[in-house]
Amino acid sequence: MKLKEIKQNTLRFVGNIFLTYSVDLLCKSLRINFRNKDVIDRLDENNQNYVIAFWHETMLLSWYLHGRKKIAALTSKSKDGDLLAKQLKHWGYQVVRGSSSKGGDVALGIMIDYAKNKYSIAVTPDGPRGPVHKFKAGAVIAAKKSGIPLVLLGIGFRKKKLLKSWDKFHVPYFFTKANAFYSEPIIVDKNLSYEETSEMILNCEMKLIELQNEAGRFS
Repeated sequence: MKLKEIKQNTLRFVGNIFLTYSVDLLCKSLRINFRNKDVIDRLDENNQNYVIAFWHETMLLSWYLHGRKKIAALTSKSKDGDLLAKQLKHWGYQVVRGSSSKGGDVALGIMIDYAKNKYSIAVTPDGPRGPVHKFKAGAVIAAKKSGIPLVLLGIGFRKKKLLKSWDKFHVPYFFTKANAFYSEPIIVDKNLSYEETSEMILNCEMKLIELQNEAGRFS
């Protein structure tokens, strides 16, 4: 291996380590106000796995809050997905690579298999490329086919930086206040028709938008 390649690989390795632990420190510094968290606590206490869905823009804290459990996460096969996959593995996730545009059906099938084997599932329903706040079918289909409840999560930060990405990704300031608001468990009947399933997806979209708006309000 050439000296230049060794230097590049070393810098990449150091950069990844720095980013990983910087994100840990950032999330640990946040002053989080939870609402309805007992929903998740009860499910965990009863060894009941679930699907948890949150918007792509809020995934930094959302992923962090649910690591270190028996949980699988879906990330894209892009370069950004590579970086996210490393962070998720650091947090203890079982990572599945795929998206709605590439490898989606296969990835969703793998996620459903994990769910049937007592893994919880974490999904960004408008990821990886939007449209923003458009609830794609994956989270509802996973809950429907595996028979486990779906929980929605809205995340808000009092002070944050919005990145110049398609979702205006939210990066909170250190030590700022954060809200994490959970929905009640949503049961998706496996016998729902196509039309009823589509209506359920739309209802989840509206509910998650509402949760997100509520989490974004600070007095």
